[in-house]
Amino acid sequence: MRTLTKLNKAPGTAPSKTPAAAPAKMKGDADVGTDSAEARRELEDRIQGASPLARDTQTPGSAGHSQAHESAVKHVTGRADYIDDLKVPADCLHLALALSPVAHGRLTRLDLDRVRALPGVVDAVGFHEVPGHTDIGPVFPGDPIFVEEEISYAGQVLFAVAADSHAAARDAVKAALEADVLTIDEQPASLDAVAAAEHGEFVRPTHVQQSGDWEATLAGASQVVEGKQFVGGQEHFYLEGQACLVTPTEDEGVVVHTSNQHPSETQKLVAEVLGIPFHAVTVEVRRMGGGFGGKETQASPWACIAALIARRTGRAARLRLPRAEDIRVTGKRHPFHNRYRLAVDELGVIQGGEITVIGDCGYSPDLSDAIVDRAMFHADNAYSLGAARVTGHRARTHTASNTAFRGFGGPQGMMVIEAAMDDIARRVGEDPLTVRKRNLYRQGRDVTHYGQTVEQLGLLHELVERLEASSDYWARREAIRDFNVGSPVIKRGLALTPVKFGISFTAKHLNQAGALLHVYTDGSVQINHGGTEMGQGLHTKICQVVARELSLDMEAVRITATRTDKVPNTSPTAASSGADLNGMAARDACLTLKARLFDFAAEHYALDREAMRLEAGHLVAGEGESERRIPWGELVQAAYLGRVSLSEKGFYATPLIHYDRGTGQGRPFYYYAFGAAVAEVSVDTLSGEYQVDRVDILHDVGDSLNPAIDIGQVEGGFIQGMGWLTSEELRWNEAGRLISDGPATYKIPTYGDLPPEFNVELMEGHPNSMASIYRSKAVGEPPFMLGISVWSALRDALASLADYREAPRLDTPATPERVLMAAEALRSRHSGWPPAFEEPTP
Repeated sequence: MRTLTKLNKAPGTAPSKTPAAAPAKMKGDADVGTDSAEARRELEDRIQGASPLARDTQTPGSAGHSQAHESAVKHVTGRADYIDDLKVPADCLHLALALSPVAHGRLTRLDLDRVRALPGVVDAVGFHEVPGHTDIGPVFPGDPIFVEEEISYAGQVLFAVAADSHAAARDAVKAALEADVLTIDEQPASLDAVAAAEHGEFVRPTHVQQSGDWEATLAGASQVVEGKQFVGGQEHFYLEGQACLVTPTEDEGVVVHTSNQHPSETQKLVAEVLGIPFHAVTVEVRRMGGGFGGKETQASPWACIAALIARRTGRAARLRLPRAEDIRVTGKRHPFHNRYRLAVDELGVIQGGEITVIGDCGYSPDLSDAIVDRAMFHADNAYSLGAARVTGHRARTHTASNTAFRGFGGPQGMMVIEAAMDDIARRVGEDPLTVRKRNLYRQGRDVTHYGQTVEQLGLLHELVERLEASSDYWARREAIRDFNVGSPVIKRGLALTPVKFGISFTAKHLNQAGALLHVYTDGSVQINHGGTEMGQGLHTKICQVVARELSLDMEAVRITATRTDKVPNTSPTAASSGADLNGMAARDACLTLKARLFDFAAEHYALDREAMRLEAGHLVAGEGESERRIPWGELVQAAYLGRVSLSEKGFYATPLIHYDRGTGQGRPFYYYAFGAAVAEVSVDTLSGEYQVDRVDILHDVGDSLNPAIDIGQVEGGFIQGMGWLTSEELRWNEAGRLISDGPATYKIPTYGDLPPEFNVELMEGHPNSMASIYRSKAVGEPPFMLGISVWSALRDALASLADYREAPRLDTPATPERVLMAAEALRSRHSGWPPAFEEPTP
């Protein structure tokens, strides 16, 4: 069953002018902080549409309505162009990469002259052929474009070969390696993140967040619950692999077509590698075939290499990574090693404690500083930790540099407290849901361990209670307990887990966006913005915003490819902020242009300026018999003849956010998005195999910009999160080579893994308490963590083997092997069943 949210306003009705006219919008106001309330008052007119400029009706298909993806027809008919579909010049070169076969060592010899002499080779480049910067670390140094001497992971790029065909380039790389053109002195590799942390091997310094006297709280606790867990990484497995096409320009520059979440960063790095100004590099992204964070920083190296070849040869250069190489050479979601010690009372309510997370960062910093920070920010999930210390380590290992992935460390941080919730429940003899509800943020316990006040507490509690009721949680709990008593082999489990996810880049300067709006003399509209489209529907939502502001049909608004020469200095499309930032920037451009057109119309047509509005493709002035309606196209033509600019830029910067790393305190997030999921599973405790029988989700998106797209994001996020915690296992051999490098060995969820009953609903009646675009909330990352409910349900099913007195340690991904070992360990401790395996270890 798929349930769409009911719109709070009927189509065709105007947004309410005053807050008092929309009681639902004021429902969450009582539990917002002083700063938030002040910001709402300052921005109310521009966001709610109370000013004359924004007092328009909602056109069906505009923001707030379900609308098909702007490229949906192109997607299903094969007309949507991806990087490998772009036509290239006849003399285009194709690139292949030579990768390190060892995880750690030294490159002592490399003879590229012999490589260039091989049949079919046009050029070959390595570290010493780079004219500019050789380090392309996105934030901190540590990512050489090619190996100079030290090799840091198996798959690191040694050199690149250019040839007239892709096959010829790959054959040349193979022939070069067989011809012994290089010598490597292999050395022992460090693959254990915990050992690395113990030896002080970090890519960035350790960070600590602390609130209250956590040590005294632990010392005086009536009981202390503690545990450890390993949370595995995850391969992005985007449908379109890493790919780019670079063409040289007539001057010293290049044009880069790339599958990329951060065009401005790629522009910067390409320019630095070539030693040319930023303005000489233009980066274009029309769409990606998936990204999930894997193309935020790690799409840039391939563009840099292709640009280097293009400038050296004067020919276009195309680079696309085969799937196995793509998986080996790029970073993953960070694996984490977590542990906790929590003081709890007799009811299972947390009083305080300490949580430590160790992120396995790979060989370089990449984005690991911010990723481990976000894991720390979300180590509480939706629960008050009390007096607590959260410590985050960033361990260095000889693997590919791990990077952004949907949730950006937040999911790994949430896992530690969700494990604790299950463990506390078994300790105090309560249902896990009861313990979770007792620990939710609440009045008097509404400040996080990093000092931010959690707003919309009423929404959090209502959401959990509504899902608890709509999913028949307690009736099903009783039925499952009864079933498990009579079923010695098949055990069923049930879990409800909430999500509280902070929305904003934690790097403050990234919380900005720009947009460029053009209106043409036939009345058609073109919008461009700094966000990128990776299938999530961002471009569709931006078009809807423009259509709503200008009161036009969606067909009148067209979006163009993201380009660094249209909107410069953009932030990555990440942190779930795409619609929040770029939607506000697009709206800002619309408001400014509308004001200019209204000023012109008031003088040109002698109309009352204050009574003007745009409505259903017309400028409307006056009321009743004195009403005058001027078609949009006529207004635009008149404005052009009157020498009025029909182009406008927009800009937006998120207010209020701040964070002091020195104190570990601040307000890093503009607002929180909430959600909850109930998962039911069946586990064969003799084989470890299991299935997900039913999932119920209730998710908070504020006032949805597009319910259909948001539902899709919730469904897809949940399934991807479920895959991360169940079937997607990354495996390295003892030498540090990744061996799960394709769909035969790395298992993402398939259609058959969908729960037979999958109920998804958007929360109604709770607009965003902050002044976001039309009071909507971000929906890209928060649903991902709903998949934790499946993992918790597996633990619940296994706990029945111990009569619910113990929650087993279940590291992730919870493969059938791990589930079986956990079941055997429980039986050995609680039923005398002879164990077949040892206790599972990460």
